[in-house]
Amino acid sequence: MEEFIKNTPGNGRFLYSCYQNYTNQDIIQFLKEQGLEVKEERGNRIFPITDRSLDVLKCFTKKLKELEVEIRCDTEVRQILLEQEGEISKVVGVKTNHGRLEADKIILAVGGKSYPLTGSTGDGYRLAKELGHTITEIRPSLVPLESYDKEISKQLQGLSLRNVAIKLIDEENKKEIYQDFGEMLFTHFGVSGPIILSGSAHLARYKQIKEKLRKQAILLTIDLKPALSEEKLEERVIRDFEAIKNKQFKNSLDKLLPQKMIPVIIEKSAIDPSKPINTITREERKRLVKLLKNFNINIKDFRPIEEAIITSGGVNTKEIDPKTMQSKKVKGLYFAGEIIDVDSYTGGFNLQIAYSTGYTAGLLQE
Repeated sequence: MEEFIKNTPGNGRFLYSCYQNYTNQDIIQFLKEQGLEVKEERGNRIFPITDRSLDVLKCFTKKLKELEVEIRCDTEVRQILLEQEGEISKVVGVKTNHGRLEADKIILAVGGKSYPLTGSTGDGYRLAKELGHTITEIRPSLVPLESYDKEISKQLQGLSLRNVAIKLIDEENKKEIYQDFGEMLFTHFGVSGPIILSGSAHLARYKQIKEKLRKQAILLTIDLKPALSEEKLEERVIRDFEAIKNKQFKNSLDKLLPQKMIPVIIEKSAIDPSKPINTITREERKRLVKLLKNFNINIKDFRPIEEAIITSGGVNTKEIDPKTMQSKKVKGLYFAGEIIDVDSYTGGFNLQIAYSTGYTAGLLQE
């Protein structure tokens, strides 16, 4: 579980007890007991053997029915009701759009603000705040990034790149914020894909990020050929050019690049598209190689929180008992999942936070 904590930059240590209570092996075992086998894919990611998330949901609903748990849909919780017990408040129920429900224990597990279509509208923050809890700044995380380079986005929209290396750089301070290797995708607004989403989590935590974005100081650098050094790539280009020396430059990059990217690279290289290969200068060739190793895009902003995979920020962890998930301010009130100010990188870690905190919050307390 140390690996899970390392991959949880948002208050990972707070989750230590929860992770011990309910591990990744526990959830795998639960799914198997419900008749759903899992498989391991790249990066130690675990998926249901059927590749259907609905089958995981069915395992939970099946178990709930076995335990005769009552599920009430279309029931909006409008207020958590309290009464004083000496110097502290304790929960006694909830007020809903269908009246009052009595309860001596309430688990607030309503998600963050991303994916509003699932019901995660941010209402949980209001409910917690009304009971005296501090809500840290709510930001999108694991979210696509918008680019200032609209024309490039338009030209490359839909293009997926595999096995590329990226760096997110603060140009103003010449500081590297993040680097990664893997898959990414160009969109009509900018960039997305696994390595971009992971990069966004680092970017969200970078100091003065709003000012940097306004100054166009955040640069995404893509190495299109990370397996080759500049010298080796130049040797490769020389060999390719030698074999087609009588062709025009615009017809020379088919073996190096996806078709969709060729016009963009030609334009950025500032080499005449009609120029015969055998007249390209050494300086022009080196410029092309440098471009292939450093394809730059200026990052403008994060996409809206509604498009984020997770929400960063939430109920302050200092106000929650990490061993029980109970509020330190209100007796009988517990928290689980994304409403808490904890978040991880992509790779299933955020799901494990939900499982582990949910299990811990659900334990009977003495």
